Amino acid sequence: MELEQVYEVKINWTGNLGEGTRDYAAYSRNYTISANNKIDIQASSDSIFRGDARLYNPEELFLASVSSCHMLWYLHLCADAGIVIESYTDNPVGQLSLQHIPAKFTKIVLNPVISIQQEENVELAHQLHNEAHKKCFIANSCNFQILVEPIIKVI
Repeated sequence: MELEQVYEVKINWTGNLGEGTRDYAAYSRNYTISANNKIDIQASSDSIFRGDARLYNPEELFLASVSSCHMLWYLHLCADAGIVIESYTDNPVGQLSLQHIPAKFTKIVLNPVISIQQEENVELAHQLHNEAHKKCFIANSCNFQILVEPIIKVI
């Protein structure tokens, strides 16, 4: 296995409304995220920064990156441990402090709800969230608090 993995995307600003960035109100914050052989993502800034509220913004995409990295590690660890996951949903919440200059994330709380088959695996299913958090590349790249508050349901 390589000792380094390189990722590339293309960001293309699509918000020139005819006057470029003549002034702060003269342009759209919309852009497209693309990568080879993948579906494009239309995005914008948060609406509080004059973005299109119908599109994902960088803060939401960052939150999704933290959550999905954790989920993928968790599913991997559960599969290795013989825990059958039937469903996994998360509603992560991120706190962006606008008091800091520059603004920055200060906390993310992951709130995964997991359904498993075996009652005897509930404790291990909880413990594996700690392991997933330690292995998550994205979480390991962050310098703020990330909490995981899972709910494990037996179906």
